[in-house]
Amino acid sequence: MVGLSAALGHPRSQAGAVVSGRIDPVTLRAWLLDGHELALLDVREQGVHYRGHPFFACSLPLSRLELMVTDLVPRPSVRLVLLDGGDGEALADRAASKLAALGYSDVWILEGGCRAWAADGGELFSGVNVPSKAFGEFVEHHFDTPRMPPADVRRIAGSGRKVVILDSRPFAEYHRMNIPGGIDVPGAELAYRVHDLAPDPDTLVVVNCAGRTRSIIGCQSLRNAGIPNEVVALKDGTMGWDLAGFECERGATRVAPPPSPAGLARARQAAERVAKRFQVRFVTREIAQAWLRDATRTTFLLDVRSREEYELEHIDGSRHAPGGQVVQATDEYVGVRNGRVILVDPARVRAVMTASWLNQMGWDDVHVLEPDGSTGFEGWTTVNGPRSAPVAGGLPPCRTIDPESLASRLGEPGVDVVDLATSLKYRDRHVPGAWWAVRARLEEARAHVREARMLVLTSEDGILAMLAAPEAAALWPDAAVSVLAGGNAGWVSKGLDTETGIARTTTSTDDVWYKPYDHAKDYEKYAREYLTWEVALVEQIRRDPTIRFRSYD
Repeated sequence: MVGLSAALGHPRSQAGAVVSGRIDPVTLRAWLLDGHELALLDVREQGVHYRGHPFFACSLPLSRLELMVTDLVPRPSVRLVLLDGGDGEALADRAASKLAALGYSDVWILEGGCRAWAADGGELFSGVNVPSKAFGEFVEHHFDTPRMPPADVRRIAGSGRKVVILDSRPFAEYHRMNIPGGIDVPGAELAYRVHDLAPDPDTLVVVNCAGRTRSIIGCQSLRNAGIPNEVVALKDGTMGWDLAGFECERGATRVAPPPSPAGLARARQAAERVAKRFQVRFVTREIAQAWLRDATRTTFLLDVRSREEYELEHIDGSRHAPGGQVVQATDEYVGVRNGRVILVDPARVRAVMTASWLNQMGWDDVHVLEPDGSTGFEGWTTVNGPRSAPVAGGLPPCRTIDPESLASRLGEPGVDVVDLATSLKYRDRHVPGAWWAVRARLEEARAHVREARMLVLTSEDGILAMLAAPEAAALWPDAAVSVLAGGNAGWVSKGLDTETGIARTTTSTDDVWYKPYDHAKDYEKYAREYLTWEVALVEQIRRDPTIRFRSYD
């Protein structure tokens, strides 16, 4: 039953579907438990989302809505609830109008946002990727996943015992900072590639990540797969190693090779055991294709292989979603609760491992695609290369300026550059003299950039700047508004000078979450706070009746 606030005065489309309505926390709680598809989206900036939100709320910042919504919520008729802080900021209303214009037809707003949710007794969780992080803590408690302090790992490694350290993070994170001697084997690749990396059962296998979640899930994955080795999670990952006073390696490039024929055979045997234990379901090509044509249900088609394999050949329309990251950050890949999920991996191993964890997280409709033919993709349209993220509604027409032309005019009175990239990317590198702004807060930027005659917008690749151009033109009616062709990447590709730092900001730098190592000062303080937060999640989830993880004993 819809709450009273939802029953009053919401507009409807000609077909009668709700375009914009309001619900109360009681109704939202009921919807979270009713088993039907639901997208719950927090439209505040990610750094604000980080401070506190309902457990199942996915971060979809209003600033980047068109860039993210199609992947996160691919079916426009799905039931969708928006929320913001509830303090009169009206971000949810702005997002609802934008989504309605994009064809989303069943859009609701949580009246009072996070403030109302908390006032009604709902839990607010700080952090990002909270469902996955909390699940990691649940796994450690449920399985009693073994963990080893950094000092013990270091001591054993120096004792002469055979030890292999496997880093379960994507390569970019590993390359930035890793445990000395560690090999990069991201997430779901562990059970696929481990058999050649530790063929001797006497070898101690240590799995690490930056903090806790991927260490725990990675370690338990290998234990669930039944490898004969002793397997432990490095307690608190690279943060714990660093906090213990040990040096991390930087710039490493050791990546686990694909499995040998013998290693692949062992990996497949292990996957069969995991599939049976955790009730992994499989789907044929014919049924999967029928699901993808079904306009009444949401279906996510996620390719969980390595990026290199995906770019070599993948199913047209599938999204690259490395298996370990799908478990680590499920809310970044699957934005519709109770939607269907199809996992793609012709070798089956990584898809089975990923599905086993999603089943335990409480997802009820997860399937591994049965491979067809010699490549696994017979009967599908396949493409190669990277996939461009879809832009909902397309890009508006706008004037552009090439990097060399802008460079020749920098410093002229009335020529201003506004950078809409994340504050972290702006801090690392930006056009000299550029202001930094958040797209959803351009009104604040207007107060700083008052006398512009020529206003140039830029962003990471220029796409976000193009989306913002009409909004900027309305706010600066007397300025000629242009977009830097190719964005910041285009500027850098021409070898033009850049600046660092974050001195020329127009708003608070809470657009994204700053990881502990993103903080220029007090890294140790932020690292300890982060690790304490992760551990505390297991107690907090017990207070929220909408959270239901699943065990297979």
